[in-house]
This record gives sequence, structure tokens and C-alpha cells, in this order.
Amino acid sequence: MDPSRPFTTADARRAGISPDILRGPRFRPLFRGTHVAAEVEPTVVTWIAAALLLLPWDAAVSHSTAMRLYGVDPPDLSVLEFSTNTRHPRRIPGLVLHRRRGTLHPRDVQGFPTLGPDRTFVDMALRLRLPALVALGDHLVHRGLTTIDDLRAYVDLRHLDGVRRARRIVPLVRAGAESPPETLVRLMLRFARLPEPEVNGVIADTLGQFLARGDLVFRAWKVVVEYDGAHHRTDAHTWAHDLRRRELLEAAGWIVIVITATDLSRPTEVVTRVHEALVRHDYVGPRPVHSALWTHWFA
Repeated sequence: MDPSRPFTTADARRAGISPDILRGPRFRPLFRGTHVAAEVEPTVVTWIAAALLLLPWDAAVSHSTAMRLYGVDPPDLSVLEFSTNTRHPRRIPGLVLHRRRGTLHPRDVQGFPTLGPDRTFVDMALRLRLPALVALGDHLVHRGLTTIDDLRAYVDLRHLDGVRRARRIVPLVRAGAESPPETLVRLMLRFARLPEPEVNGVIADTLGQFLARGDLVFRAWKVVVEYDGAHHRTDAHTWAHDLRRRELLEAAGWIVIVITATDLSRPTEVVTRVHEALVRHDYVGPRPVHSALWTHWFA
């Protein structure tokens, strides 16, 4: 038995560890009946490993916990979720076990049986608001965990809870989006009825030489929208590179709009700034529309 990994009370007994020692300072309790060495600081991986010791043999990580393993934090971090085809009457605080009718087909993710990215997208379709679900799809595609074609085929061919909503939202997923805030800005603009930008479009000068890759590119109007996370300002090299890049773009006649995390709390202003930039470069389309649904999703 390796005490640096989760183990059960039965494992401890077989290893000759008495109940008194198990309750002492050498070990840390996890879920009821599972433990780990006291010096181990539990991570989500530790908790998942402990949970699987208590669940049916076919249990697989699913729903919000699968999201976490795929690299996206779900809105609720308070429980771990798994799926099974087996009856399991025992309730364990901190765990949610979903009994599924159809046969599960898990894959290995970080050493754990986990439902696939396409299934996870569908499982979360009834929980996540539209921007968050699109961001999940963008992330799965960007990480190479699925493709837009595979995701569309999956939702078209399955009959699962959430699949109808997933079918409506999959057409909004784009390849190339590199972060949830970038997806959020794109959707803010799209649902305000501005033209849809290219995602991570390549920008060249008049001679065809590479200038930059823009987060959101309105090519017809030479406007590029960039989302700058905190690392863009705290990393000196990144900051200097960004400034030089913007100088080159502006010298080539592009308007560069920079959006930060603070700006996301003022979404109407974000849309207005982009619209005004488009108008300066001869955009004659309709003004932005902030519907009740837009306000619900973004404001």
C-alpha cells in the first residue's frame, strides 16, 4: 500500500495499520472510509482517486468533473460527479453518481476512466448558460480533444438528455478560440448583431508579409479585437511583444481594440467600442442591439 495515494480503511487493515494510528496525525481522512498520508495536500486528482475506490467498478468521471479534467472549471466545484451503469444505493457526501441507461464508453484522462469530450459537452448542455457552453466547445476543439465535425456528428446521432440544446448551440462553436474570455467577447459582439469576426485570423501587410495573428479579426473593416489576460501585463516580454505588434498593426492602418478582464464587467461598453471602431472604417450596418436575452447572458 502506498500511503501517498488514497487508500481505503480495508487497505489499511490489510497493511497492519490499526484504527488508532489511522485516526492519528500520520493520515488525512478524505471521503468516509478513504485516507491519504497527512503530508499529501489533496488536489482534485486525489479526490477523484479516492472516490473511485468507493464507487462501482464501471464508474467513470463525468459532467462537471470531466470538464475539470479537460481543463475547464465548472461553475460548481463543491461536488465530484461520476456515471455508472450499475445500481449503487449508497450515498456518499460530496459525490454525485449518475446511473445511465446506455452503455458508457469512457476513455483514459489523467489516469482515470472519463466520459469523452463530446459526451461531456452534451451532459453539460442543460446546466451551462449559452456563453459557457460555447466556451466549453471552443476549448475542447482548441485542445484537439474533438473537432467541430465530430462534435456535430455526435449530437446529430445521439438521443441523450441535453442533446437538443447541444444541437442548437454546436453551430456557435469555432476552431481557434484560445480562451473562454475570448469566446465571451465574440458572442457579445455576435449577439449584439455586429458582423461575426474571424477567430485568430492571420493579418498580413500589403506585400503579403505576416504582421500578426488577431484574436477577433474584422478583416473587411481592418479592426482587430484582442483579449489581454493578466499575463499580458505581468510578463514583461509578453507586454513588450504586444506593444510592438500593435504598433505594426496600427501603422498598417488597423484599429486595435484591447479588452481586459475589467472590461468584461461592462459588456455594453465593449460592444460600443467595437462598433465605433467599425464605423470609423466605413461600416454601415445596423447599430448594436442589446436584447433582454443579450442582457441575461452578458450583463
